[in-house]
Amino acid sequence: MRILLVLLFAFFSLQTFAQRKCEYTTEVKDSLGSLKTTKEVLLFERIFGQNEQYLFFSLTNDNGTPYLTLQQVQKNNAFIKATCIDASTKMYVQLENGKIITLLHVQEENCGNFFYNDNKNVRVLSANFMFLKDSFKELKESPISMIRIKYSTETIDYRIKPELQSELLKEFNRPSNFFIDYLHCVE
Repeated sequence: MRILLVLLFAFFSLQTFAQRKCEYTTEVKDSLGSLKTTKEVLLFERIFGQNEQYLFFSLTNDNGTPYLTLQQVQKNNAFIKATCIDASTKMYVQLENGKIITLLHVQEENCGNFFYNDNKNVRVLSANFMFLKDSFKELKESPISMIRIKYSTETIDYRIKPELQSELLKEFNRPSNFFIDYLHCVE
């Protein structure tokens, strides 16, 4: 019985310490309210020839309301078609336990910004998504396996790897554990 208690204590201790330390890029508290934003984390990277695509996630708590910020970056020597979001845009997060969590886009129509940099065309799209009620528990318990974003003109699936050695950032991370590692930072 004593061994069982020690094992249970060790398991729950590991779960607690497994969460990453919160690193904020913005942390403001004043008379108007509070705002906290975690650092951006690379969740998806695809490099094929001259075509590069990246998805970054960060979490924000704005006066007690948590939301997810998505930044999509595309680079290519050829023209990059616009991928737009609008009021009907949704993000579906499929977890490894089979459950699907829906997040809703909360801003106006946006097709991102297009510019030329380092002899490449670059398109950057940023969007905020709200969590539906009671989705936090599932997101904190199971890793991500796939993300589907229903843009205004098309739907794209992004397979999320358990481990990612980024060519862009030259760093290693575990994108499938994003919500497990960082969601506690904005609760």
